[in-house]
Amino acid sequence: MKKQLFPFAAVFVAALVLGYLLRGGGGPGTGSGKTPVEMSAEQSGEAQGAGAHGSHEASGGLGPRAVRLTPAAEKLAEIQTRPVERKLVGVEIRMVGKVTYDETRLAYITAYVPGRLDRLFVDFTGAPVEKGDHLVYLYSPELLAAQEELIQALRTAKSLERSNVSVLRERVKTTVETSREKLRLWGLTPEQIAEIEAGGKPREHLTIYSPMSGIVIHKNAQEGMYVDTGSRIYTIADLSHLWVQLDAYESDLGWLRYAQEVRIEVEAFPGEPFEGRISFIDPVLDPATRTVKVRVNVENREGRLKPEMFVRAVVRPQLTAEGKVTSTDLAGKWISPMHPEIMRSNPGRCPICGNPLVSAESLGYVDDASQSQEPPLVIPASAPLLTGKRAVVYVRVPDQPGVYEGREVTLGPKAAGYYVVEEGLREGELVVVNGNFKIDSALQIQAKPSMMNPEGGGPAPSHAHGAEKN
Repeated sequence: MKKQLFPFAAVFVAALVLGYLLRGGGGPGTGSGKTPVEMSAEQSGEAQGAGAHGSHEASGGLGPRAVRLTPAAEKLAEIQTRPVERKLVGVEIRMVGKVTYDETRLAYITAYVPGRLDRLFVDFTGAPVEKGDHLVYLYSPELLAAQEELIQALRTAKSLERSNVSVLRERVKTTVETSREKLRLWGLTPEQIAEIEAGGKPREHLTIYSPMSGIVIHKNAQEGMYVDTGSRIYTIADLSHLWVQLDAYESDLGWLRYAQEVRIEVEAFPGEPFEGRISFIDPVLDPATRTVKVRVNVENREGRLKPEMFVRAVVRPQLTAEGKVTSTDLAGKWISPMHPEIMRSNPGRCPICGNPLVSAESLGYVDDASQSQEPPLVIPASAPLLTGKRAVVYVRVPDQPGVYEGREVTLGPKAAGYYVVEEGLREGELVVVNGNFKIDSALQIQAKPSMMNPEGGGPAPSHAHGAEKN
């Protein structure tokens, strides 16, 4: 709490210094003890020819959130204003991260049965393999027994072909199918099983083939090792499709959506962008970095992207007139909830994962029909003073020189140095973008409603005026 109050205390002191300077730096004839606002009001009254009652007349009629500053005070406070305007602000979200493996495109080569690894055909990591390549030559006594069971069942079935006992024939037929299924589940291909049946002789070794094309990224065993069922031997990664893991600041999350296009650049190929789509936004914030992981699916057919490469990424969301996120590419589309590259014009199921497609609206996109309407109201990001759920903006009052009024406003998301204004301001009004903290401090001195004290009240600083001395 002390750290949070420190900036406001500093501004409060700055306001007192401003008043001190307005009184001439404490020289002769300046020891009135008036606050900066009182001095400013009195000077304003004298400038208007108000005589001895100038200060009261100058401050009279001001609202509870208003304050008047002389031109000299405005200059010392470095007051700057900007008009409230309507325009479509361009949003650009920049993130950094790195390339990683697509976890859905990893294959783990394991032992389906206990045995001995008599040969590993791939003996180093990084080796490329094609689907169907032989990887392991495994000896397994259990596999031999299962083959013998199948061969024996086939012989029995053949001997019973002319039997009149149908029940017996069906039972043996079931035994044959069960033996085939056991071998299939243990990793034998249909071709291998057919060879065993045709030869009538069990094979001493089982050859394990690669289920996919890719790169061997882990080698977990050595030739001659004994393995159990489920022991991992290799890990193969398909690098034609990768993930990019990015870090997004929490202030940017309001603009990010599933399936948005992302432009990616890497150091190895400067100026050559890669494109992908957001496939996952982590629901949990990292408390140390105050960022959220954003995952992007990227095609890598040419193999130029490498896992662990450092990347820079940019997302440029489209906005409606109300400052909401939309997308002309996704409008009216149905999208796979796990594979954002799958888009359809009608409801259905994802051909990859089988999940029902979902509408773009359910993913946070809004109809872009409002693009034909006028743009949203926006103010510079330096205009509002933010505290908790409140936002206070100081507005220059028209036709009253030097008068500024505090106003609570409702803000939308922040984009490209601007806040979208939902309520509280009108187009053309002048808002303070520099010096607003000093104005707020002046209101605090007068015990008026301010950012830190929305209700106002409390004792204002006392002043030792000469007429009050005994």
